[in-house]
Amino acid sequence: MATEPRWDDTPPSEERYERTFSFPGELRNVTGARLAAEGFLRALSREAPPGAQEYWDDILLVVTELAANAIQYAPGPFDLRMRRTFDGVHVTMRDTNPVRPEPRPFHPRTGGGGIGWHLVHTLCSQVSVVVHDTGKDIHAFLPW
Repeated sequence: MATEPRWDDTPPSEERYERTFSFPGELRNVTGARLAAEGFLRALSREAPPGAQEYWDDILLVVTELAANAIQYAPGPFDLRMRRTFDGVHVTMRDTNPVRPEPRPFHPRTGGGGIGWHLVHTLCSQVSVVVHDTGKDIHAFLPW
């Protein structure tokens, strides 16, 4: 006997897999954000393994880039929120700088830099920035 879907309920995989982490905004917090993301993905993969290994790696890379940018361009604390969506992972980075990120040219001969924002857009299925009174939220959606 089939049961009808309950459209008003959050699926169990979304309900249990949402975490928020707060960081004071120190350089070492880039590693902390990556480790927090890794713990989230480890817990998520027990019930819903990624469709491909690179999805795991891409999420960690995007979290690392967003955390590094929060440290470099938005002094002060930042928050990382991760949640399971029906087809992927939604990463939100909240920082204290209300300026929207802009792509910069990449100059490898001068020591690099400028590739992170391009990388985030390449790896994510969708990226959006929401500016608010105390800073901004960067929303990144990635496959899982």
